[in-house]
Amino acid sequence: MNFGSKLKGERMRKGWSQEELAEQLFVSRQSVSKWENGQNYPSIEMIIKISDLFHVTIDELLRGDEELTKKVINDSKQLAYPKIKFTFDVIFLLGALLLVIKLVVLIGNRLTSLDLPLLRGTFFWNFGSLILMVIGGIGSGIFKEKYSSE
Repeated sequence: MNFGSKLKGERMRKGWSQEELAEQLFVSRQSVSKWENGQNYPSIEMIIKISDLFHVTIDELLRGDEELTKKVINDSKQLAYPKIKFTFDVIFLLGALLLVIKLVVLIGNRLTSLDLPLLRGTFFWNFGSLILMVIGGIGSGIFKEKYSSE
């Protein structure tokens, strides 16, 4: 039995029309109709709401509908990838910030009589920003490619 049939069965067991179910889920009646007829699938968030509304497990709703199961898995991956990509973007920006700080200190030392030291040693300031920017750029690129290909 596919998702649409299960949804229709649960709706009819409650004695609700498509319109009444749509009001409960804050969607249009047409959305409910498309779900029941297999023309479209709800988002994972909507599947959770449906599960809660009818007091059935998500597994009961998805079991037997291979296409919807694949959609849910793909949706969950797409929710995770941007968060991981964002982490690599932040790492890249930290590297860029370190580079800017180093340049400001070096230029400030050349143009003024100040002699501001760069703490933590020369290796950190010479290669730290480069290492962070490379790791952030490569990681971000990998997840951007993976996210866009799926």
